[in-house]
Amino acid sequence: MKDILIEAESFSFLGGWVVDSGSIHEIGSPYIMAHGMGIPVEDAKTIVFLPEGDYTVFVRTRDWSAPWKHIKKGKPAGRFQLLINGIPLQETLGTNGAEWDWQKAGNVHLNSGRTEISLHDLTGFNARCDAICFTQRDITPPKESDELKNWRRAVSGIETVDDPNEYDLIVCGGGIAGTCTALAAFRKGLNVALIQDRPVLGGCNSSEIRVGLGGMVNLPPYDRLGNLVTEIGPVFGSGDTYEADYYEDGRKLRAFLPRIMIDSDTKEEIRLKNREPKVLLNESVTGVERDPNDKTRITAVITENIINGTVTRRRAKLFSDCTGDGFIARSMGCGYMYGREEKSRFDEDMAPKEADSTVMGLSVLWYAKDCEDKQDFPEIDFGIELNESTCIHTDHGDWEWETGFRRDMLTETEYIRDYALMVIYANWSFLKNKSDQKDEYKYKRLEWVSPVGGKRESCRIIGDYILTQNDAENALCTSDATAASTWDLDQHFPEPQNNAYFDEPFRSCAYHRGTVNAFYVPYRCLYAKDAGNLFLGGRIISASHVAFSSIRVMRTLGALGEAVGIAASVCRSHNVDPRDIYISHLDEYRAELKKGVPNPQPHGYPPHGFESYHFKEIGNLIADDALSNSMARGQIDKIGINRRYPDEYYFSDEWKKLKASNGRLTLPRFPSVPDSPNINKK
Repeated sequence: MKDILIEAESFSFLGGWVVDSGSIHEIGSPYIMAHGMGIPVEDAKTIVFLPEGDYTVFVRTRDWSAPWKHIKKGKPAGRFQLLINGIPLQETLGTNGAEWDWQKAGNVHLNSGRTEISLHDLTGFNARCDAICFTQRDITPPKESDELKNWRRAVSGIETVDDPNEYDLIVCGGGIAGTCTALAAFRKGLNVALIQDRPVLGGCNSSEIRVGLGGMVNLPPYDRLGNLVTEIGPVFGSGDTYEADYYEDGRKLRAFLPRIMIDSDTKEEIRLKNREPKVLLNESVTGVERDPNDKTRITAVITENIINGTVTRRRAKLFSDCTGDGFIARSMGCGYMYGREEKSRFDEDMAPKEADSTVMGLSVLWYAKDCEDKQDFPEIDFGIELNESTCIHTDHGDWEWETGFRRDMLTETEYIRDYALMVIYANWSFLKNKSDQKDEYKYKRLEWVSPVGGKRESCRIIGDYILTQNDAENALCTSDATAASTWDLDQHFPEPQNNAYFDEPFRSCAYHRGTVNAFYVPYRCLYAKDAGNLFLGGRIISASHVAFSSIRVMRTLGALGEAVGIAASVCRSHNVDPRDIYISHLDEYRAELKKGVPNPQPHGYPPHGFESYHFKEIGNLIADDALSNSMARGQIDKIGINRRYPDEYYFSDEWKKLKASNGRLTLPRFPSVPDSPNINKK
């Protein structure tokens, strides 16, 4: 009999478990995690219908705390049970070692028909489950990635289907940069798809991670660059961490609703009601297809739905890699930089003498809340050892709670995030249970810990221009300048004291050097040198490590995303690739940057010369249409109001010209306010 595979993320009810897709390229699949911050979460449940028989049940899981067992010999942090129709199977799960693997949950006899499967969390400390396999064969499902991938496909019966559209632009990654790129291109008239592997847009500025927007926008010479990032950004925000609703996830998604826009120059209405972008949430890019006749060009990306596992081929003329880790660009073999370049490479005095792989880290933000009653927290037996000298006396962690400086952000995302979680729990447990100052924390409850790490830096893809520290400090402004950067050269380092105490630091400090003046990111930094039709966005744009430390903040990256969306519209107009704009269409591109992206029209409109009648059931009819409508005409005659012109005028050539101009043969005039009278004049 065929094995039966149930993907955990497809459960119909997740309870307190959350979906983690951040390491899908590392482990081959998303998974779900019991993120209870020390309190066991509600069971995840689903209903399946299986044939009658005796089954061996395997669960793909791991002991995420195992890498630190050399420090403390405690129990695995994330333990859980698999329940079949409410009855737990024999084994406690999440105890099978550091690597993802299939752990035998037990044996069970099932009657045919309805079966309820539940995941029952035992600890509240991030137990995780990828998938469940029911088998009647004497086998263990495969462990190795390629074999496992092929087996999953065969068991689940999933085949790649084709999206019938060919898009003008596919944007991969829905952080602030990707969202602004897609939104700008959509409002400039392109057929756009935005692919995001999380359930919300915004990336580090979403309620899942909660980093505030930094940087200034709407600066000359392109003072409309930044309108979109302002439109989608939260109204309130700073460097601190706040409750979920402060981050306004819905605001980012609603910006894509078809609506009426208004041209920034002419004030003319631009109607988008007949067009709609495809915003694909919970969708991960897992593969890239090249043009067989030109290996430097992308023809399609392969995407996988995080929830139901469907696999889709999506074609486009242009692509933008806003994945954060340069997955599209690296899949195309594009050159990239990782870590810190040596001082001599770009003649940067802030760079180290020798190159190394040190990067700025990943932050898991968290905070505690004051309560009226005493709040307990488990005395954990996994993780690092702490004492009064090495613990951190705090009830929140912001930007400075940072891990992974010397790890590989491309392949160790899960480890880096897990280390951050572990030290948060270990430190909080020490403060609550062992610290000399534990009374100060008696009434504090761990309120929120991000289940998703917010990366600062990953690889940077090489474009036709590499931005450097000298560009930042010399106020670079090239002929292909786009958005300005105003943030300091802001490099993060392991906090020296924390670094001395622990093999892996988890606190950072920062060195800021102001650039004195704004500098401008060249357009040539915004597309890949080695892939003909690939734009770049977010933290992977073409810059040295030092220069990146200024342009990495999200308002700046959002404005650069707008610049890419505008560039895509010029590419489509001329059927050219990104590089061709710099070579042949730079003047047009600069004019489009000056013009900016159309903004939403509020419920109002500029002055015009029309007359109309508005009946709820009939509609809002311009005068000639109203007079020609039998239903409306009967109502109009009863209103009794004098129209501006006699009836015959509304069928004249002059009226037709006015109607063709949308009611504005000339731009509306807004009179100047006269000087105020001198009230002291005698």
